[in-house]
Amino acid sequence: MESFEQLSRQYEPMIHKIISSLNIYKNKEDYFHTGLVGLWEAAEAFDPEKGDFTNYAYSYIKGQILNEMNRNNRFEERSVYPKEEYWETVEEPNAKYPLELDFLLSYCEDLTEKETKWVIYTCVHFLSVREIAEKENVSLSAVKQWRSGAKKKLKEQMIEVLD
Repeated sequence: MESFEQLSRQYEPMIHKIISSLNIYKNKEDYFHTGLVGLWEAAEAFDPEKGDFTNYAYSYIKGQILNEMNRNNRFEERSVYPKEEYWETVEEPNAKYPLELDFLLSYCEDLTEKETKWVIYTCVHFLSVREIAEKENVSLSAVKQWRSGAKKKLKEQMIEVLD
């Protein structure tokens, strides 16, 4: 059989025709790629004793593109995209101090998630160890361990910066 490059050049118009016949107008490049993959798979699976390759390739490519359309449609149906008006009503959770929080988080990169929680609860929300424990539904000693780890790592960072 001929090289796939030759085959793809020869069957490129067919793939475009299939895309057009299925009224695909979004993501044409993705569907064209799916068509090329379908062509390659058809060339691999084709048995010359069972008929003409062109008919086989057409059916195989169209089937692959239809399968991809079904996958994309199912994904679209399961995905929710709120209208623009929705985003105007959503409040930014850290609107009062976004820069302070970003600045603070820049120091928390080497901390664990729980140590970072301790830093934010303490420095932004001014919660006590007891309040953090209640909010996170953990023991006091757990929060104290977060605090200890965070303080140790932050201190090491500060020493590195000063050296």
